Amino acid sequence: MSDREIDNTGGSQPIGSNYYATRRARNYALVILTGTYCFNFIDRQLLSILQESIKLDLGLSDSQLGLLTGFAFAMFYVTAGIPIARWADRGNRRNIVALAIGTWSTMTAISGLAQNYLQLFLARIGVGIGEAGGSPPSHSIISDIFPPARRASAIAFYSTGVNIGILFGFLLGGWLNEFFGWRIAFAVVGIPGILMAGIIRFTLKEPIRGLNENKIVSETLVPFSDVIALLWSRRSFRHMAFATGLNAFAAYATVNWQASFFIRSHGMTTGELGTWLAVSSGLLGAIGVFGGGILADRLAPRDKRWYMWLPALAGFISLPFFVFSYLAPNQYLALTLGFVPGLLFNVYLGITIATSHALVGPRMRATASAILFFILNFIGLGLGPASVGILSDYLAPTLGIESLRYAMVFLLPPVMAWSACHFLLASRALRDDLAAAPD
Repeated sequence: MSDREIDNTGGSQPIGSNYYATRRARNYALVILTGTYCFNFIDRQLLSILQESIKLDLGLSDSQLGLLTGFAFAMFYVTAGIPIARWADRGNRRNIVALAIGTWSTMTAISGLAQNYLQLFLARIGVGIGEAGGSPPSHSIISDIFPPARRASAIAFYSTGVNIGILFGFLLGGWLNEFFGWRIAFAVVGIPGILMAGIIRFTLKEPIRGLNENKIVSETLVPFSDVIALLWSRRSFRHMAFATGLNAFAAYATVNWQASFFIRSHGMTTGELGTWLAVSSGLLGAIGVFGGGILADRLAPRDKRWYMWLPALAGFISLPFFVFSYLAPNQYLALTLGFVPGLLFNVYLGITIATSHALVGPRMRATASAILFFILNFIGLGLGPASVGILSDYLAPTLGIESLRYAMVFLLPPVMAWSACHFLLASRALRDDLAAAPD
């Protein structure tokens, strides 16, 4: 089916004639796209569990590691994300997702061949460009095959790919590194993603745009400036986007540096540590993301502001557990306290993506996701890990091996509290902004 044929159907053809009319077809697409997102974060997260071994092998500083896990990836991820999203708003989204996972998986495998910092830096840039093409078209597909009342739950299920990917990234990366070394770990994790690209290309179908709103969707692509102007005119979106960026600052910094913290301050091995972090950041995080989406969809009919109240509440609850997990005297108490932030850190994710889609029309959704992700990743991924690395290097002459512990304690809890406050500010305008959303 060509893109033009897809676009010409709009939302006017009968629901029953569409491939995604059946629950089985919708759920299959959701599972495959979620699996793709898992690979996104397996490939992305692998570096954080391997970075102490890479640091020793290549002779790197914490600042350089922070740039590798944050800035090198994030700047190209956010820069490529918007043009790819514009392509997704007018082209075949399935093919874009397949191309994206093939690209980032290849670059992940190539990372294992790096002989110096520059080569690894360039490989991570390639991973970032590839991964930029994953989520915006996937979000748009999901919003077209699921009705609005189930959209936050569906996107929250998709967003569990973050934490499932973290789970396997920590688990596989930790043990592969222990037995085979960091170079083999990159190759083993990268190659299956290339096979996944073929599954997406040949088993998924491109959905009709606007299907579940019963709208006829214009073939005309909405100008990018109009999408930005619309979103930025909504006070709820401005606060929500800033809140997601700050939340991601704390979450990405934590996920990217906690392995190094436990290895340095508590002397843990990558295998044992990877298993613990797979449970806290992976399994519990997935439960938090999916549970947050379901809970938000159940509470929202009473008051739409629950879409913002829920992530604010999650942020405030996680704060004391987060602080004490880094001040605990032994590793097992620290890891156990970290279960609560692990559960709650990403509650916001599916909720905010679905809310951004509700604020715009069907042909703006991939672009809306890309704009939200630009802000989220510029603040969160671009600045979070790098800021902790730079502060750790600054504190090292005074605090020695404990510099990373206090860099995280000093920097991240205030940012998390700041995020929760912006979610509360977003809730004040949310109902009016949703009511004013275009068709």
